Parts: sequence; structure tokens; C-alpha cells
Amino acid sequence: MKKILILHTGGTIAMKENSLTGGVSPDVANPLLDAEVTIPENVDLIMEDIFNLPSPHIMPKHMLQLKERINQAVLSDIQGVVITHGTDTLEETAFFLDSTIGDKLPIVLTGAMRSSNELGSDGLYNFESAIRVASCEEAKDKGVLVVMNDEIHSARYVTKTHTTNVATFRTPTLGPIGLITKNRILFMQELLEAQRLDIASVKGTIPIVKAYAGMQGDLLEALAHSKVDGLVIEALGAGNLPPQALTALKKLLIQKIPVVLVSRCFNGIAEPVYDYEGGGKELASMGVIFCNSINSQKARIKLLIAINGGLSEEQLIKFMTQ
Repeated sequence: MKKILILHTGGTIAMKENSLTGGVSPDVANPLLDAEVTIPENVDLIMEDIFNLPSPHIMPKHMLQLKERINQAVLSDIQGVVITHGTDTLEETAFFLDSTIGDKLPIVLTGAMRSSNELGSDGLYNFESAIRVASCEEAKDKGVLVVMNDEIHSARYVTKTHTTNVATFRTPTLGPIGLITKNRILFMQELLEAQRLDIASVKGTIPIVKAYAGMQGDLLEALAHSKVDGLVIEALGAGNLPPQALTALKKLLIQKIPVVLVSRCFNGIAEPVYDYEGGGKELASMGVIFCNSINSQKARIKLLIAINGGLSEEQLIKFMTQ
């Protein structure tokens, strides 16, 4: 028998809709705990309600708690993990786990866009799908996975793209790495190896700033005079900023505060291409770190991991640009 550890963390998948107000909120008891779940014959489920939080309440300390619980499971006879999670921050928790645990055993996150008593609720189906994926042999060495709506996505690249649609999770540029059919689990892409850091703390303040037309340096100036440990900038296009922001940006870099740049574009990567004032080439020469394959919320998680991993400046740059 394969033992699959189920870690329930809350979210819409564990909520109910109030028939009078239409509001959706956490139920007194997680409805998945009493649900009739169809699972493969060779699977034994071990369920834990590790916490019951809406996903906007999830913090890095909760992600670290999940990591530590999974590391304990690795030392036992657990052969896979499924985490039910709210969708708003699911991609960040998945990315955190992928960047700190990775391939020790199959880890699958899933959630729901409709609560348990809404018409067309997708929670139970996604939950069963996640169990199927976590218990299949092909899920080994695939990194942390996100399973929703019959698709399997890599935690590295998946993101939430729609506020309410059940097909909200998408992987820009690359697409899903696998599909779930009635009878099979199909993986169609292989991932490149990635460095993982097994951290023990998640200390640090790392804000995200989004660039826009006419952006001045006032917000960056304020950050240069505050206690920040790093900064992530969602830059324009391939990785460019309005020139008015550069003076304040230089103050952050002089203080040896790591500044990571990603593109605000939904598809493509950030790279130092343009050679004009505020262009990517100038930013790279100033010491801005181009993180070319993930979005800003994941870049923030990655930088938080790097800072708590005790890396040198050179090691941090290599980790962030990998």
C-alpha cells in the first residue's frame, strides 16, 4: 500500500457558501474530512488538518511549517503528499516547497474555485485528481506539482490567471507538463534540474514594486530609507524602467540591497536587451539581478529563500538567475 499524506490548509476547497448572503467563508469543519473520496486501490490516506486559513492569510511561516512537516514525512514511510490550499496564494506556497524540498517525494497542491456547496463545485474532483497524481510512479522527480481542472502544472511556472474561472491555473509560454484522463496520468514535459535550499527561517522584508508609465523615484526613495532586505521590481517589457526612477534605485544598490527584476508581461522572459537610459543593459550594469523565468510573487519567495539560505552575493545572484 502507498501511504499518501494529506495536509489540509483551508481555502475555498474547505469553505461553504451562505445561501442567504452569497458570501463564502470557512466552514466549522472541513467538508473534505467527511467526503467520500474515490482513490486508487493501492492507496492509504493519512489526513491532517494542519491549519484552516483563507489563502490571503497564508504567510511564509506557514509555508515553512508545511516544509518541516513534509521533511518529517520523508523520514517515515510516506510516499506522497497532497496539500489542499486556497488558490490566491497557492502558487507561492507551491513554489516555496519546490525551491526548498523539490524531488524528495511527489508533492501535489490543489484547491477549488467553487466552495463545497456551490453548483459545479470543483473541489472534490480536484482533490481526487491530486491523490491520483501523487500516488503514481511517474510523478517522482517532477518537482512540486499543481493539479487543477484535469491539468498538471509545474510549481515553478504556474500562476492564477482568472478571478473565478475553474480553469484559472495556467503556465504561460510553456503550458501544463501533464494531463489527467479518466484512466491515465500523462506527463509530456521534463523539467530542468534546479538548486534547492533547505532553509530553517523566513525572516526578511521584501516588497514588490510594479513599474508604470511616468513612474517617479519617490517610492524607491522611501524604500531606500526603510529597513528592507530586498526588492522585486516588475519592470516594463523585456526589463526596462522609466529613467526618473534610476537615482533612487542606485541608492538601494549602494546599500547592497539585492534588487531583483522580472517583467510585468504575462508571457516571455526578462533580459537586458535595450541600451538606453533606463533600459535593461543599464540596469544590469548597475547590479540589478534579472530573474528571467518567473513572476514577481515567485521572485519574492525565491529571494526570501536566498536571503535565509546564507548565500554569498555571488551565490545569491547565481541562485536567482538559475
